[in-house]
Parts: sequence; C-alpha cells; structure tokens
Amino acid sequence: MQKTRPKYLDLLEIRQPLPAVVSFLHRVSGALLFFPGIPLVLCTLDMVLNSPQGYAQFQSLLANPLFKAGLLLSLWFFLHHLLAGIRFLALDLHYGGALHQARLTSKAVLAAGIILTLLIGVAIW
Repeated sequence: MQKTRPKYLDLLEIRQPLPAVVSFLHRVSGALLFFPGIPLVLCTLDMVLNSPQGYAQFQSLLANPLFKAGLLLSLWFFLHHLLAGIRFLALDLHYGGALHQARLTSKAVLAAGIILTLLIGVAIW
C-alpha cells in the first residue's frame, strides 16, 4: 500500500516537544541579545556617560512604561539564554540526558526564567 505524503510541511501545525522549544528560544534569545541588544546597550552607555543631559534623558526614558516593558523583555531574553545555556552545558557533560530529565529541566528553565524576570520586574517597576 502506497502512503500519500504531504507535498509541503506546515510548520505551524507541527507540535514540538518542550526541550525543542527551549532550544529554539535559546537560539532566538541569543540572536536578539547579539544584534539589537549589543548596539542598544552601547548607544545607551554612550548617552548616559557622555553628559549629565544624556543621563537625565535616560532617566526620563525609564519613566516610560513601554520602555520598562522592553527592558523586562530584554531581561527575559538574557535570563532564558543564561539558564538554557547552563542546561545545555549540563547536557554536554551527560547530566540530565534521559527523556524525563530533559523534560523536567526544560520546564525548570522556562519557569525559572519567567519567575526571575517577574521578581526583578517587580523590584524595578
């Protein structure tokens, strides 16, 4: 019996396991930390350290809730990338390679990243 195979893959209908989602988010967060992240941090440092007026301008930006939300998103990118990187380092050292351990550490990385971001967000908001 001949199977009919699809002619295309609908990537939005494929359900990935949680470790694959964490891996994908790790890559995306790393890319976003690198390209828009580093230039924005350097421009901000230049603005803040260049003059007292630049520092005052940055302080006024920090009063904007939309700017704070962007900082919190960037913080989540950083925390998720850090925690997932530690998880992948442990996997490279053959810790947590079993399926149930991989799923558990994936859940832990997602939960810890979100909880730490919320705790820091409450502290700085």
